Amino acid sequence: MLKIENLHVKIGQREVLTGIDLEINAGETYILFGPNGSGKTTLLMTLMGLGNYEVTGGKIWFKGHDITEMPTYERARLGVGMSFQRPPTIHGLSTKHLVRMAAQGRDFDVESMARKVNMESFLDRDVNAGFSGGEIKRSELLQLMAQHPNLLLFDEPESGVDLENMHLIGKTVRTLLEGEIAPRPDCSMREQKEMRSSSGLIITHTGYILDYINADRGQVLYDGHLCCEARPRDILEHIRAHGYQECVRCLN
Repeated sequence: MLKIENLHVKIGQREVLTGIDLEINAGETYILFGPNGSGKTTLLMTLMGLGNYEVTGGKIWFKGHDITEMPTYERARLGVGMSFQRPPTIHGLSTKHLVRMAAQGRDFDVESMARKVNMESFLDRDVNAGFSGGEIKRSELLQLMAQHPNLLLFDEPESGVDLENMHLIGKTVRTLLEGEIAPRPDCSMREQKEMRSSSGLIITHTGYILDYINADRGQVLYDGHLCCEARPRDILEHIRAHGYQECVRCLN
C-alpha cells in the first residue's frame, strides 16, 4: 500500500527527516510514537503533500504510484486521507459542503453519516468555527468517511479530546480502518472488496487509541530517524517506564 524509501525532508534550512524507510501493507495499521519535535507530523504532512516540506532525497510510493512530487489533490484522489491534529478554521465554507466535496461526487448520505459521529447539528456551520477539540475531531472523521480513503493518516486523534468523545472517536477510527462504512454505489463488487480494510498510519502520544484498534506494528521516530520496532503496546509501556532514552541508545 505505502512504501517510503530513504526519505529526507527539510523545512527551510533544517533537515527534519533523515533516511526514513517504511512499508505499510494493505489492511495494516502502523503506530508511530516519538517526542515532540521528532518529525512525526512532518512525515504525515509530507505524505499528504502539504506545507513547506521539501523532499531532498528518497521516494514515496502509494499503490505502485510514485507520489513524491504529486500535488495534494492527486494524492487524495488516489486514496490518501488525513485527519489533522490542528486543522484550520475555514470561514465561508459550511461543513456540509466540505463533506460533499470530500465525497468527490459519490452518493454519500451526509445527514445519516453525520448522525453516526454526532455532527448533524454542525453541518450548516463554517468548518471548525467555534468547534471544541472533540467536535473538530468528529468533523475530520466525517470528512474521511465521505472520502473513504485506502490509506488513513491520523495525527494524534486523542489530542484535545475528552473521554466521552474519545470513545466515539476510537470506535469510528476502527470502523474506518476496517472499511465498515456505507458502501459506494458507484463501485463494482470487486472494487468494494479491495476498499475494505484500509491501511492506517497513526501518531499517538497517550496511546488511548490502542484501546479501540488492532495495531499491527509500531516504531519510534526520534530526531528524524525511525528506530525501536516492536508491538505498539510494548513500545508504549517501555516509554511510560523509561522515556525515550532507549531510542537514543538504538541510534548510537
